[in-house]
Amino acid sequence: MNSSDLSYDFFEPGDLTALICIDDPKLQELVVEELSVLNYKLHIGLFAEDISLKLRTHTYNVVLIYENFGGNTLKSNPILSECIQIPSMERRKQFLLLVGPSMITNDNMQAFKFSVDMVCNETDLQNLMPILNRGLVKHEEAYQAFNECMRMIGASVR
Repeated sequence: MNSSDLSYDFFEPGDLTALICIDDPKLQELVVEELSVLNYKLHIGLFAEDISLKLRTHTYNVVLIYENFGGNTLKSNPILSECIQIPSMERRKQFLLLVGPSMITNDNMQAFKFSVDMVCNETDLQNLMPILNRGLVKHEEAYQAFNECMRMIGASVR
């Protein structure tokens, strides 16, 4: 499966979906392999405008953002900026994972600093499955009471 195939994967209701915003081919390949094993349907963001369009048209379960996507720094990363500005009603349905060389895997303070759910050093991507699973469980636990209240009032949780 190559990147161009994943850029146009079609989603059905109930599918686990992920948007991969990693432009380093080796890292991208690692992520695709790991997420495919977890049965995620994948889209790969090709450039910032493509990713922006994808984010506006679909609420992905998981969004992986490379800290230096497109040669940007964390401060100038347009994808990270756009993701953290998603309205809270949609944002809490997504799990944002920031990946990069300056990230310390599972560092909660770093995740908090960058307004994402989890951070992962790029050297740990070969262990993405357990890292992501742990993060998704924590994410679900954090929103469990809130989602239960939303269900009680008849609001859509997902």
